[in-house]
Amino acid sequence: MTFPPDREKFNVPESFAGRLPHARTWIIGGGLLVLVLGGYWYLGSRGDSGADRRGNAAPVRVAVVEQRDMAVVERSLGSVVANTLVQLSARVQGTLESAHFKEGQFVKKDELLFQIDPRPFQAALAQAEAIYRRDQAQLTNALRDKQRYATLRQQGAISAQQSDTSDTNADVVSATVAADKAALDMARLNLGYSQIRSPVDGKTGPILVQPGNMISSSNGATAALVTIAQVRPIKISFTLPQSDLPRIQARQQTQPLLASLDVHDRAGHILAAPVDFTSNIVSNQSGTIELRATFANTDLSLVPGQLVNVTVQLNDIPHALVVARDAINDSPSGSFVFVVREGKAFQTPVEVLTDDGTNAAISGSGVAAGDTVVIEGQLRVTPGGAVRVLGAKGSVPAARKGARPKP
Repeated sequence: MTFPPDREKFNVPESFAGRLPHARTWIIGGGLLVLVLGGYWYLGSRGDSGADRRGNAAPVRVAVVEQRDMAVVERSLGSVVANTLVQLSARVQGTLESAHFKEGQFVKKDELLFQIDPRPFQAALAQAEAIYRRDQAQLTNALRDKQRYATLRQQGAISAQQSDTSDTNADVVSATVAADKAALDMARLNLGYSQIRSPVDGKTGPILVQPGNMISSSNGATAALVTIAQVRPIKISFTLPQSDLPRIQARQQTQPLLASLDVHDRAGHILAAPVDFTSNIVSNQSGTIELRATFANTDLSLVPGQLVNVTVQLNDIPHALVVARDAINDSPSGSFVFVVREGKAFQTPVEVLTDDGTNAAISGSGVAAGDTVVIEGQLRVTPGGAVRVLGAKGSVPAARKGARPKP
């Protein structure tokens, strides 16, 4: 068997010679891998030195402290109350003949709603009229007898007893006629009550007794036929803590107390109306006082029983320092904000004067209008530590970033 020149030169065994190219490939590939990993390590170590310095700065979002008038508001959960709520019942008994409206329909005052079978009441009226006319005729005759007996007595033709009897008989018949007149009036009223009309302008509810049913009384009261709610205008009832009573009274002496709702009309405007009722008592159970405001409700956006959020402005703080509510932090020693100056956040104690749920009015010697305060990312901030302001929502406007720098 003849060997290739290289095998003869190096005396390489035949079995190993076949694997030599594969070993050489692995050696070259391993070297390249070492070089690539070393390059990544080198570049990464250089980049980490700069990133470490930047990583110590806590990422935050900030807002600017403004100086403006701040409203002192109180919030409460209010209930929509119908201006008038009428439970309509029949005043006479009988068969309900017809209903002249649809459920949920708006009706006007004095509009016919129900008709009770009028025939029994028409018959009773005719009977009362007949009795009245009969007794009225008897009264006419009794008055003539009275006049006749009075003349005869003056002539001495009859005794005084006969004259007195004639007078008494005329008085009795006169009283009977008066009773008949009252019964006749009552019969007319009952006939009128067979037509049930709306006492107010309002919106009807469901019909509680359908036509064809007999309306009867129980303990002197008949069943309700329908409920009518006057919803234009409509009232909002809400309560405020009794601690606000001095401010409520002081505000009402100078200008109307305005109640605003979290409900918009069709034009997109917030519904607001002056408070026109303040209760004369404070609840001894809840320690609150009830107030009410009347709304026109022309678009029917308010429905009786609906719950709405009510905001009432009780006072104003002129030239207040106003910050976003999210900037306020609490600690055992009181409230504070982080004021950002020259890339660092300084913990500054403040006093919260009022909070409307979105913004807060504060006071404090270490905060002034134009300062920037942290509103997001406070958990990563250490007092006096570096911060990195994120250029997103809540960041400082470019025109105000340099406002009032402090050393």
